[in-house]
Amino acid sequence: MITKLCGRDRRPRPPVRARTSRWAGRGIAQLIVMVLVVEVVMAATTVQALFVGPVRAPATRPSLPVAKPFFPATTRFYVDPHNPAATWVRDHPHDRRAAAIARRIAAEPQAAWLTETNESLIEQRARDLVRTAAAQRRLPVLVTYTIPQRDCQQLSSGGAGDTAAYRRWSDALTRGIGDGRAIVILEPDALAHMSCLKRRQQADRFAALAYAARALQRGAPRARVYYDAGNSGWQPARTMAERLRRAGIERYGDGIAVNVSNFNATADEVRYGLSVIRELRRPRLGVVVDTSRNGAGPTRHHRFCDPPGRKLGRPPTAATGIPGVDAFLWVKQPGQADGCAAGAGMFVPGYAYRLTR
Repeated sequence: MITKLCGRDRRPRPPVRARTSRWAGRGIAQLIVMVLVVEVVMAATTVQALFVGPVRAPATRPSLPVAKPFFPATTRFYVDPHNPAATWVRDHPHDRRAAAIARRIAAEPQAAWLTETNESLIEQRARDLVRTAAAQRRLPVLVTYTIPQRDCQQLSSGGAGDTAAYRRWSDALTRGIGDGRAIVILEPDALAHMSCLKRRQQADRFAALAYAARALQRGAPRARVYYDAGNSGWQPARTMAERLRRAGIERYGDGIAVNVSNFNATADEVRYGLSVIRELRRPRLGVVVDTSRNGAGPTRHHRFCDPPGRKLGRPPTAATGIPGVDAFLWVKQPGQADGCAAGAGMFVPGYAYRLTR
């Protein structure tokens, strides 16, 4: 980065000669090379472990311990037979793309996005999802997505009319889950995408998220709540940690979700998620990563709205093998548009099919 200096020209001073012998200089150079080699080996081992096996315990004790993955490796997540891909396949059984979409997308566990603002409807839908999943001995993933001024009135605008309505909505959701088991992803983008809000509106958002998480903690004790924390290309870890604190994660949350609806590589998101946890200094908190569409990683310029050439990522699993990382999930439902290929949330069979290639 080039920085302009105010005032007169400030020319650099000539370097000061090192007061070391030739042999001391060689010794320092060898030490630097040894350190670089160790760092490269450690980085390669970590990235490889993300995809081919569990991460081995480090030789030295880390400055902040991390928790083991919360869910058993054998955990099975719920497959909703009414997910967008499955519904499209049933309606278009003779389409040449139907077989691939059915096998690669419709049959995989995906999160259910809860966007209805009607309190009675959201309570009943949550109850149905949780009970059906329990009958199949599977764990459902629910996404709350109705925060006031959602998406700052952009492509995915909508949500509850005000904070009071959002609190009533959160209470209804909590009643619907009840004593059932569920993963709840709390309001994608709500914390990462706050710069559009005025100071008072930001305070209201922090309070609304804290209320929702507190309601779930008290009224749905078997639900595990993950606050959305954006992704590695958005807010710095320290900034996100401070926002999470103000939204009550230290008191009411069980972890964070990263890469929701995005395309960043799993290794990058794991590093980012764990760095946020370190900033929070709450090692009990876990991380879940959205791997639904990150099989090819991001585009060169990190285009976020229906970019071409993307692929399905690693299927949902709790067998991450990474301390602190609870699960890889398909939070974004593959094939649903971000708002460029079609209206936000619409299922686009051509886009879904290309993700399977």
